[in-house]
Amino acid sequence: MALNRKIKSLAIVLPLLLLMLVAGCKVSYKLTGASIDYSLVKTISLETFQNRAAYQWAPMATMLNERLSDVFIQQTKLQQVQRGGDLQLAGEITAYDQFNKSISSGGYSAMVQLKMTVNVRFTNNKKHEEDFERTFSATRDFDATQSLDSVQEELVTQMINEIVESIFNAAVANW
Repeated sequence: MALNRKIKSLAIVLPLLLLMLVAGCKVSYKLTGASIDYSLVKTISLETFQNRAAYQWAPMATMLNERLSDVFIQQTKLQQVQRGGDLQLAGEITAYDQFNKSISSGGYSAMVQLKMTVNVRFTNNKKHEEDFERTFSATRDFDATQSLDSVQEELVTQMINEIVESIFNAAVANW
């Protein structure tokens, strides 16, 4: 009878202990997606991307350049150099436009699409077969009752984040 009670007690206590142990453990992984051979590649040079779009919004090029630099600092161990990096990124903003996306029943614009396009030249001075020149674009929609001035900074930030992620993945994640 005493043995039976001990077995029942263990049957209750053991799962509780196991649950506490599992709940107390934390496993985390940080996957940046970068697949860089750091024994071969140590530096990156980021040319300043200019805004060559017909329509200009002054802060856009600065925002793009800062975000590109930040991503490579945060997600790689590459040292940024002014010129002659093992990896080199250059390019320009080639388009920044807005289009009527849909028309209301009254014949007026209901939704507007904002589009940003960036041309990128990537050079891998250690493996030239990975070099590319490619165009990256992102779009965002906004209600036509809103002025572009009221949504521009937020939408451009979102588009830049998307474009920079795509550039990063194309350059160093081999996606």
